[in-house]
Amino acid sequence: MSLFEGLLAVVGMTVMALLARGLFFLSDREIPLPLWLERGLRVAPLAALGAVVAPEILLDHGRLIDTWKEPRLWAATAGAAWFFWRRGILGTIVSGMTVLLALRFGLGW
Repeated sequence: MSLFEGLLAVVGMTVMALLARGLFFLSDREIPLPLWLERGLRVAPLAALGAVVAPEILLDHGRLIDTWKEPRLWAATAGAAWFFWRRGILGTIVSGMTVLLALRFGLGW
């Protein structure tokens, strides 16, 4: 990729981001959305989070994990258990990372 192509890509992505985010501010009144779109937008953040987190937990170098000796699986399980028990985000992160680090460095998985 040449310098010109790189700059053109950056400028193009900047313009698209500004248009996509600023389009809602151009109107003086609220834009009515269909009910199906409102429901879809309500679950979009959870779907995006799942799309990012699930492959990180379940895949290793693009292949499905096929062993139980994978610290990410145990850490995700510990984090989920903490969240359903206490409903706290910080405890979820701490418990998951504690299990992950203990298995990685303690047992060498």
